[in-house]
Amino acid sequence: SASRRAKMAAAAERVAGAAAAGYAALAVKFGPRQRSPHCLLVREHRVRDGAGAAHPPRRTLFVLNVPPYCGPESLSRLFFSCGHVQSVDICDKPEIAEKRDTLKSKFFNPKTTKGFRVAYVVFRSPAGVQAAKALAQRGPLLISTESHPVKTGISKWIASYAASVVDREELKAEVDAFMQDYDKQVAEEEAKAAAEDGVPDEEGWVKVTRKGRKPGLPRTEAANLRVLERERRKRARKELLNFYAWQHRETKREHIAQLRKKFEEDKQRIALMRAQRKFRPY
Repeated sequence: SASRRAKMAAAAERVAGAAAAGYAALAVKFGPRQRSPHCLLVREHRVRDGAGAAHPPRRTLFVLNVPPYCGPESLSRLFFSCGHVQSVDICDKPEIAEKRDTLKSKFFNPKTTKGFRVAYVVFRSPAGVQAAKALAQRGPLLISTESHPVKTGISKWIASYAASVVDREELKAEVDAFMQDYDKQVAEEEAKAAAEDGVPDEEGWVKVTRKGRKPGLPRTEAANLRVLERERRKRARKELLNFYAWQHRETKREHIAQLRKKFEEDKQRIALMRAQRKFRPY
């Protein structure tokens, strides 16, 4: 049909653009019954000098356009013939800074990736990357085979539900390990602050830490009672003061009347002082 031909033409244009950017188009199929193949765009992973070593530049294959049903196990089987696959890391988008110091939690990382993703396939030797790029000359590779089928439909939903059930013992072990690391970090920070307390730096400045402050004297029972009594009196003065709107209006009206009365008294006092002014040289 016309729509199918348009889709094939658009796919051909994308493949041509990827080839111009240095990518090789690797044709894959989900299963043998699928008619049109899907293209994975692969090339050697390049990093800047000083970047993280999680994905070595000469031994890592950068893969684009990874479909949602293609997991790390499927990619490892696809590139198994190219050499020993050391690791497969699938991400939502290309990583700018590779930081893998923090471990991903199984229970506290509920984010699920959807749609097409990118992958980093790390081989044991650089020859695996070149062999993987040469797979573009072969026919379509199958992702789901009889020996290693990819779960879909009801079986996939059942597996996802089974994986979502939390193992209490495993969760407890992960929480305990996290709290031990946190307590260790807090103890190290406190020891460092205690060591730096009162010690001047190169310029002679002394760093003031929370540990260096002297604790205040504890309050006695009589002092606590005085404070509570003072707070009670303060609350009693504020209770039911101008509680209703008409009380608030009456308070304002009385205040204005007092101001006017005081103004009139001041005017009379000033007039009296002016009338009593006389010339008294002695």
